[in-house]
Amino acid sequence: MPVYKVLVVGGGITGSVLSLALAQRGADVDLVEISPQWFGVGHGITVQGNALKALRSVGVLERVLARAVPFDIMRLRRADGGLITELSTPHTGGPDLPSTAGALRSDLQNALCDAVYAQGVQVRLGLTVERLDQSPDHVDVTFTDSSVGRYDLVVGADGINSAMRRLVGITERPRPVGMSIFRVVAERPAEMDCAEVYYGGPRFKAGYSPISPDQCYAYLLDENLDASLIGPRAPLSLMRERGAGYGGTWGKIIASLPDDTAVDYRWIEAVLADEPWHRGRTMVIGDAAHACPPLIAQGAAMCMEDAVLLAELVTGDEPLEKALDHFMSRRLPRVRMVLENSLRLAEWEINPGTPGADPARIMSETLESLTAAA
Repeated sequence: MPVYKVLVVGGGITGSVLSLALAQRGADVDLVEISPQWFGVGHGITVQGNALKALRSVGVLERVLARAVPFDIMRLRRADGGLITELSTPHTGGPDLPSTAGALRSDLQNALCDAVYAQGVQVRLGLTVERLDQSPDHVDVTFTDSSVGRYDLVVGADGINSAMRRLVGITERPRPVGMSIFRVVAERPAEMDCAEVYYGGPRFKAGYSPISPDQCYAYLLDENLDASLIGPRAPLSLMRERGAGYGGTWGKIIASLPDDTAVDYRWIEAVLADEPWHRGRTMVIGDAAHACPPLIAQGAAMCMEDAVLLAELVTGDEPLEKALDHFMSRRLPRVRMVLENSLRLAEWEINPGTPGADPARIMSETLESLTAAA
């Protein structure tokens, strides 16, 4: 195979899936993660069928689904909770998998962390890459602790604010979309059986998804508020104030939250490196190369698809340069379509009077197109 020794930079979902997929195909993998502790944190995540397919390919699907909540429909509601329509969600991972599952992000990441260790990947925490020196047949890496290593391939999977993107030589940077998101984890009401989205209220939209037998996560999409609010401890009182006017189950969830509930608040950003993501034997994938607004719930799926396909191609029979070109020809059109449609949905939600706006159609068409192989 064209590569054997691989460095993966970033231990999130993308880097974990990539490390697993490479190691399972016989590669010798080092994974470095800048955080000194490596475990699952965060709120809920919506995992579409094509992401479930990727998780199955690296052997962690059963553990994830043991606590996740699978469902095959999504409901659109008015701000007062009245039903607009119920949509069947395409099975992007194939007919034998749920079309969607809601999960606690920490459950997903912990399953991946345990599997990475069990697979024998060398994991180093609390450091990242300081310098890359390429030659035709290897990359010499200097780490931030002054240690060094030599690799056949170096892959940055370090997220939307990737430092590896700059080191590789890609100039694109994330840009604000014009909307922000409040997110909380809450007790799951008995009536919640799928994701639901509320339109027509005072903000862009509100919604929720079941993520475990007893938990859900709820969110509110808003305009960009003061940047000083960004972080994991935004005031619950502000989310309640901004979300006043949404009723139904969403309103009940927010009203029932304890006053010390942790609220995560972020500006939503997007980025697309609309060019090859590789430079010689270095590259970026996942959110480091492409990140979109979470309006079709395909962000994690696009990252996992990147990881599984890259591992397959660089451990195959093609020379590395051809394998990476093949990877780009498969991935760039697909992620561009998802990103462009997600940005179109964001534009419609920011400007709800846009003639011809039809969010349900765009979401359905996008997911239907993703039933094709990644």
